[in-house]
Amino acid sequence: MAGVPRTHPLFRLLTELVHHNFTAHLGWPDTEVMGYLSEVLVDFVHVDRLYRIRDARGRRVEEVAEMLAEGDLMHRADSLERERTVHKHIGDYTLFMAGVFPEFVRRLRASKILISADAFLDYVQIGKRSYRIVSEFPSDFAGGRSPLFRKLSENFELCVFGLGYVRRDLDRLRDPRFQAVKGRLLG
Repeated sequence: MAGVPRTHPLFRLLTELVHHNFTAHLGWPDTEVMGYLSEVLVDFVHVDRLYRIRDARGRRVEEVAEMLAEGDLMHRADSLERERTVHKHIGDYTLFMAGVFPEFVRRLRASKILISADAFLDYVQIGKRSYRIVSEFPSDFAGGRSPLFRKLSENFELCVFGLGYVRRDLDRLRDPRFQAVKGRLLG
């Protein structure tokens, strides 16, 4: 999460929204999960972070189908570290897109014209699998075994649902009526 300090108002806002929604609406006040999801949201504010995976030529990888090939030792991954990094990103990306931009995922699947191989993918299943892969790396491996990624895998749908609540709150904050009331209250 390089770039946006924890004291930045955006970080504080997203952290508050995640904590509120996961606690109040989901009844799942897991501080480790909520902290991680807050960091993912802040990190992905920068579009270049959404597409941080690069292929061997340095070209950014924009489709999950291609990310899967980049993270597969049988195809393009040249190390276990690369496999773990790519699968962690796939988990983060699919969770973010399914939770915050579900209309994007729906549009991929509903398109009558094949634009992307991602139209055939189930983002939830791919995300769950990628987080599970990350969670199973040996504990002696750099960034190794992590119960956090096991929780994210096992509760992926719940996380998607919680991020949907965060998205709803963000939409409300942009509503002109809210902005007008806020302007009157804060002068």
